[in-house]
Amino acid sequence: MNWRPNSEIHLARARQQMIQKIRDYFLNESVTEVCTPTLTSTAVTDPSISSLQVSNNDKSGFLQTSPEFAMKRLLAAGYPDIYQICRVFRGNESGRQHLLEFTMVEWYRLNFTLQNIIDDTIQLLKFLLGDRVSKPPTLISYSEAFDNALGIDPLFISSQELANMLKADGNLCDAMNADHDAWLDLAMATRVAPSFPVDQLTIVSHFPASQASLARLCPIDNSLADRFEVFFGTTELANGFVELTDATEQRKRFKSEQEKRGRNGQSIPMIDDALIASLEEGLPPCAGVALGVDRALMIAEGIDDINQVVTFTPELHHDL
Repeated sequence: MNWRPNSEIHLARARQQMIQKIRDYFLNESVTEVCTPTLTSTAVTDPSISSLQVSNNDKSGFLQTSPEFAMKRLLAAGYPDIYQICRVFRGNESGRQHLLEFTMVEWYRLNFTLQNIIDDTIQLLKFLLGDRVSKPPTLISYSEAFDNALGIDPLFISSQELANMLKADGNLCDAMNADHDAWLDLAMATRVAPSFPVDQLTIVSHFPASQASLARLCPIDNSLADRFEVFFGTTELANGFVELTDATEQRKRFKSEQEKRGRNGQSIPMIDDALIASLEEGLPPCAGVALGVDRALMIAEGIDDINQVVTFTPELHHDL
């Protein structure tokens, strides 16, 4: 049995330094560090995310996929700008850039616009990555990214046209279950992101409204969401929103995601009523970002396998 750690001590020290830099950055910005539970009573409804379930006696819960819901409840209760460095868990994720358990820094800024939060994210990444991000970042819209890479408009192309372009076979088409956003995600991962400049940050903004998730719609164009993602080369580093504050609209989106999960044959989690109640009470205007610390460490150290920057690879065993 190979019991030895994946990473050498110099990488443990590099991680320590990066986490300290994150804390230094937010301390300088007067952002308060918070801690919320890893164990939650509800899972996320997003069909693209799988929550890990745990049980205790006759009760069950879920390991957080993000601290977002709890942090928004803090904001609704009157907390100022906040951040959190924590472990998060997502099922069915493995590979050179994915782990079941990984480290995330998530933060929220009150009254930030989309451009404000993009600038904030770039500033943090420059502080963390230094010379690795010395080139000016590329800022591009989601539609422009698809047009540049594939010559198509993602807001109007059909699922069948995407399938044909991606040369999808029957098995893949069946697995996609006519999910248009899943086709767009596949095109982004396999054709669009690989076209981004190497060794440089690319910020993709204004995703389709169908991919808004917990973001508000763009005030000047409701076909778009105030959402962005940050890439370094092909590696996704961060995902951010100007947050949706409307409780009725958020519940509607959760129900839509439940229906999609039902069509996909996935489990259907309950809606997080505590989050909805906090939105009803009043979530102040804010923007938030989730950034993968392990991936940032990969880039800082010039490593292309996420397993090399963690002491041990998280794993699950089959029941005996």
